Amino acid sequence: MTNEIKRATGLLVIEAVNSNPNGDPDRESEPRQRPNGRGEISPVSFKRKLRDLLEDEESPLFRSLPERFRDNPDHYRILESRGRERTAIQKEMGDIKKFDQQSFLNSTFVKKYWDARIFGNTFLEEGAAKGFIKTGVVQFGVGVSISPIAIVRHTNTNKAGVQEGKNAGMAPLAFRIVQHGVYCMPFFINPNYAGKSGCTADDIELLKLLIPKAYDLNRSAIRPDVRIRHAWYIEHTNALGSCPDYLLLEALTPIRIGNVSDPSNEWSDYEDRTSLPPDLTSRVSSLVDLMTL
Repeated sequence: MTNEIKRATGLLVIEAVNSNPNGDPDRESEPRQRPNGRGEISPVSFKRKLRDLLEDEESPLFRSLPERFRDNPDHYRILESRGRERTAIQKEMGDIKKFDQQSFLNSTFVKKYWDARIFGNTFLEEGAAKGFIKTGVVQFGVGVSISPIAIVRHTNTNKAGVQEGKNAGMAPLAFRIVQHGVYCMPFFINPNYAGKSGCTADDIELLKLLIPKAYDLNRSAIRPDVRIRHAWYIEHTNALGSCPDYLLLEALTPIRIGNVSDPSNEWSDYEDRTSLPPDLTSRVSSLVDLMTL
């Protein structure tokens, strides 16, 4: 495999069916929603799911990965893990006072943490030397629903008491879901930062293997049915980009049938788009749907 990282534009088309794809902690885990009614999925939420998948080395998914990944788990650890020890991680970076780019690339830190290599990190906000790049090769954008979302709220009941008093055994309006929504989340592969973050082509290939499983293997009671309808991955013909990203994203965004201002009820409320027009096809190297690989 070549170690060259190619510039790429990606688009996730995510369908939420009677699920909360991303709760807002500032609004009691209400599904995220903009003032105009359109729903949101944060980049942090999606990246968390990828991290959780890779961090579980005992899972069937990890054991199903190609040998170069599963046989070298120490090269694919997660920096943004729960309960991490800051002092131990700083030691893995070496002597910050003598920090330079080459020593950083050769550090245990770079060789160990997959998510730091691809997403970047802000771990060295204090004391970082000049030249340290916090921005990663891979950036996910905000997922925004094509139409406004309708939020359904119900009270959860429990045989055991949840609250004292008249609502004992109930959690009022705790079950908050999106009835139906189709979200588009762009992502971008920018090789310009690879030389300063330590990201490799293998790291990107692993990302492409994890994306299709992000929701299927991370279901929960409040998020039972979130589907990635498409995970478009478009490679450019050169590292600088051979076509504006927005043209590719617009060409693959589903079209709402009927009134775009009305919440949708099902997938058939949209016109699916599964190819690029000829004028864009000629400007890129390839178009694949990671969901079909």
